[in-house]
Parts: sequence; C-alpha cells; structure tokens
Amino acid sequence: MAQKPAIPKGTRDFSQIEMARRNYIFSTIREVFALYGFAQIETPAMELMSTLMGKYGEEGDKLLFRIQNSGEKAGEAPEKGLRYDLTVPFARYVVQHRDTIQFPFKRFQIQPVWRADRPQKGRYREFYQCDVDVVGTNSLLAEVELIQIVEEVYRRLGIRVSLHINNRKVLAGIAEVIGAPDKMIDITVAIDKLDKIGVDKVNDELRERGLSEQAVTALQPILNLSGDNREKLAQLRTILVGSEVGLKGVEELERIFRELEIVDCKLDIELDLCLARGLNYYTGAIFEVKALDVQMGSITGGGRYDNLTGIFGLPDVSGVGISFGADRIYDVLTELNLYPEDLQSTTQLLFACFGEDELRFAMQCATELRRNGLRVEVYPEATKMKRQMAYADAKHIPYVAIIGSNELQEKKVMLKNMQTGEQNLLGIDEIRL
Repeated sequence: MAQKPAIPKGTRDFSQIEMARRNYIFSTIREVFALYGFAQIETPAMELMSTLMGKYGEEGDKLLFRIQNSGEKAGEAPEKGLRYDLTVPFARYVVQHRDTIQFPFKRFQIQPVWRADRPQKGRYREFYQCDVDVVGTNSLLAEVELIQIVEEVYRRLGIRVSLHINNRKVLAGIAEVIGAPDKMIDITVAIDKLDKIGVDKVNDELRERGLSEQAVTALQPILNLSGDNREKLAQLRTILVGSEVGLKGVEELERIFRELEIVDCKLDIELDLCLARGLNYYTGAIFEVKALDVQMGSITGGGRYDNLTGIFGLPDVSGVGISFGADRIYDVLTELNLYPEDLQSTTQLLFACFGEDELRFAMQCATELRRNGLRVEVYPEATKMKRQMAYADAKHIPYVAIIGSNELQEKKVMLKNMQTGEQNLLGIDEIRL
C-alpha cells in the first residue's frame, strides 16, 4: 500500500501564493531594518546544546529540540540542538567574531527557529523570526530606534498595533519591595502568563513557587495600577522609593518615553507592569506588540540584555533587540485581507501559441522581453487556447500574448489584457506593461 504523505505537526508547506505573501513580509521588514543601518547575517540551524541550555529559563529549556543523530558515533561529539531563537546564537556569534566586527554592532537575521511546543493557532514548532539587534552600547536611543522600527514596519504592512513596554529592573524592584527579592524570576515567569490564565491562577502559581501569602497580597495593587503612562510612572516612583534598582528602571522608562515624544512617534504604547517576558536574559526594557484587530498573541517582542555575551566569555557588552514573528504576522495579514492584490501574480505576461512554429517565435520574443526585465512565461504546448487562457486565469497573469499564423507572419503578437479583454496587435518592442 502506498505511503500516505504527511508532515510533522506544527510544520507547514507553503504554496506559491503563500510564499509570495511571506516574501512580501520579509522584504518589508528587511527594507525597514536597512533604513536604520542594520546589516544581515546568518547562523547555523543547529547549535551546541551547551550554547542553548540555561539561556531561556525553566520553561524555555523544556522546549529545546535535541538532535539525536548528527552523523558522529554516540559519545564522540557534543550534543546538538535546533536553535530556539536567534538571540542566543547571535550572542555566540558576537563573541566568536569579536575581532572582526565593529561596535556598536547592528545586525538583523531572518531565519527559522524550532520549539518543541504544542501546536495551536499562531503557535508552530517551526517558524521564522525576523530579529534586529544592536550590541555594544548602553544608550537608550537604541530602544527608541527599535520602537520606531516597529512603528514603520506595521505602518507599511497596514496593521494597527499596540506596543506594551516594561522594564525588568522595575520587576526586580517590585520583588524587593514586597519582600521577595530572591523570587524575581519566579514572579516574572508567573505574571507573564496573566493574559493567558488570569489573576487567580497566576496567584496560585506564585504560591506554588514559594511566595508567601503576604508577598502575593502585596503584589496585587502593583499589578493593577491605573492611569496613563505618566501617572503609572509617578505611582511607581512612590512604590519603589526603597529600591535603587527599581527606580533605575523607572528612570529608563521615563527617558524612552521622552525621546519618543521628540521623534514624534505615533505608535500606541502602554506601560504594562504585567509584561515580564519569560526569558531570563532580559535585564532592562522589554517589549511586546499585539495586533489590535485580530485575536492573536504577541507578534513582536524583545528587550535589553546586559550580559548575554558574558556567558560566552565577553562580559559587559550590553545589547537590545526585537523579533518580528513572521508567521503570526502572516496570519494577521491573512485574516484582515491586507495583502496587495498584485502579489498573486509573479508572471506579467504569458505567451499562448497555436502551433510549433509559433512556439519557437514565442521563445525568441520571451528571451528579449526577459532581458528587458519583464517576468514572462511561454505555455509549453500548442494546445487548445481555452486551456492556455485558463492557465493564465488560474495564475492571475494580467497579460497574454497570443501568436497564431497571422501574428507569426507579421512578427507580432496579439496582446490581451486579461482584466479588460482589450486586445492590440503589437511588435515585441512596442510591449509596455
């Protein structure tokens, strides 16, 4: 019996139309990255497990894909895994190539990552990230530029979004003032799930992670601060008055908001104290972006990491970056029907012919037009014209050049506009699409 074709759960095939749409996303993001001076690099799909383990926190480490057979005999080579994100491999890259790169180092990557997660809407086991990072500077202007990049990317894509921002120093300060400074990671992991599981289950998880009832109670009013961003920051200054690190986080947030006003950023930005970002390597400002018109998780996220390169032997090199989730952005654009109509057509002109002599002439014409930059196909068989026209319709090809015996004799084509039905007899040098 023939094998039933299938692919692993959480992965997908992409059709021609889907790839055209994905490339539209990638090219839009790539163009915006370049506007801000970021250049592209790539890193391998697999990394040593020693590079990956311990960088993503307790939850993230559980989702790492291990490579069981990498070609070497068992025990002869270090264990390997598929990359979980692009940030840790980037930190490894920076340290490994530190003698050949210029700091501040601004790079972007558009590559797939893998997570051993439970597949569901908007969550896949294999998906693409579009990362942009700058390392080698403590300046908060880097955060401001990244927020500007978010604004410009989603403006170009036509997606209305809201950016949520917080600071891990603020979260550390909160842990201090509620009397649980050693539980900062436990607190961040739990409250990062607030939108998904609700406040009661978050509180249960906090208790399970060892927070006292007094600390859980003290945390509640902090998580429910109200008002606009200025009012929240003012309240935080009062709440965190006894925490040096917490006040440092407030100052950083205030500076970012001031600079965003100077550059006239129009993005909807909300200070969200429940935003924690579960990854352990974040140390400063953290961001998440959500679409306003679609029920979907975060479509962009990131933050400041002060010593990720230190893990690999290069301490005191601060960095900040964000990652655009291309697959979720794809789903948002699809649901809102925001793709440009002309994406469905990769071919501008199809030659349709009645006979073999006409086909040979079509090949000559197509070669000349391609040299002039037009995307051209020649239907490979002199079959029924109805079939050739149906092919053009199915592929959304806007123009068909028909060649019969009369056209061949005059060395011209009958150019048909597939939308209007208008036809004109033209020489090849007269074709303008």
